[in-house]
Amino acid sequence: MTMLSNLLVRIDLSRKDFSKGQRKIADYIEEHYDSAAFMTAAKLGEEVGVSESTVVRFATQIGYDGFPYLQKAMQEMIRDKLNSVQRIEVTTGRIGDSDVVESVLNQDIDKIRRTIDEVSREDFKKTVNAIINARNIYVFGAKSSSYIANFFAYYLDLIFGNVHILNSTSKTTTYEKLFRISKKDVMIGISFPRYSAMAVDAMSFAHDRGAEVIAITDSMVAPVVKDADEVLLARSDIASVVDTLVAPLSLINALLVAIVIERKEDIKNTFIDLEKENRNKEKARQDSLAKLDSLSGNASKKVYTAADTARFEKAFGGKNFKGLFDRRRRKAKQDGETAKTEEAQ
Repeated sequence: MTMLSNLLVRIDLSRKDFSKGQRKIADYIEEHYDSAAFMTAAKLGEEVGVSESTVVRFATQIGYDGFPYLQKAMQEMIRDKLNSVQRIEVTTGRIGDSDVVESVLNQDIDKIRRTIDEVSREDFKKTVNAIINARNIYVFGAKSSSYIANFFAYYLDLIFGNVHILNSTSKTTTYEKLFRISKKDVMIGISFPRYSAMAVDAMSFAHDRGAEVIAITDSMVAPVVKDADEVLLARSDIASVVDTLVAPLSLINALLVAIVIERKEDIKNTFIDLEKENRNKEKARQDSLAKLDSLSGNASKKVYTAADTARFEKAFGGKNFKGLFDRRRRKAKQDGETAKTEEAQ
């Protein structure tokens, strides 16, 4: 049963017991739920012509634990239906004459607080363990979700080196990358409104192949939930000018921290090796440049002739230095032109 039909069924079942004011609220919600979803209890009461307390009683009358839960149900109904113009109207209506910075940041803080309350600690722990023990980790995120998917995949790959990022809405491309996924692997689908149909297909494919499937989304009625073994909820703002993904990013940060804590020694050694490798590469680069300068006899000017090129290639086993020389010639030319300009001034 969808959120829409569930709410309307609740209203229909309780209608015979409504007061005159409550019937007004019910009629307004049925006809204008898209705007009612973002009103406060006081504003909805004002719009309908009843008191705020009548609106609160209406919510409990139809089985919700207060007005915020009724509001949430209405928002779920339109989660994937707001177009860009409607988002602008809702956002400007919310902020009004308030300070934009304070208003937007407070809304983001509220999303993080709600995420703290709603995220399943059990599924969180299972997700951490599944990622640590996976042979391969697949991360899917399309549209605006692709940015946090790329962020997550980048750090997972630094830690484990077995990560595959999927962010295409093309079925052919996605299935080619998922072709070898199996029960030893993990599939993480990140999907927020407007939901990606390809995310649902990818999650279903991974589930059918026996992989551990994890959904990071904003609602238990989100399409990616149906094939998920674990679900991590993070609140996003469906009525913002842009997709607000502060809470999802914070949740992903928490996952990364939990993974590092769980495998502290292994991950510490991995990063030590990475830093050592980077230092070795930089030292090798500097040594090569120093050797080039010493062989050229033109170290001060960094200008190399065709004869230099042949000599360097012979000394370094045939390596092609033409690109390096060209860059240095251009740099020397630019420096000379700059010097001439300064002298003229």
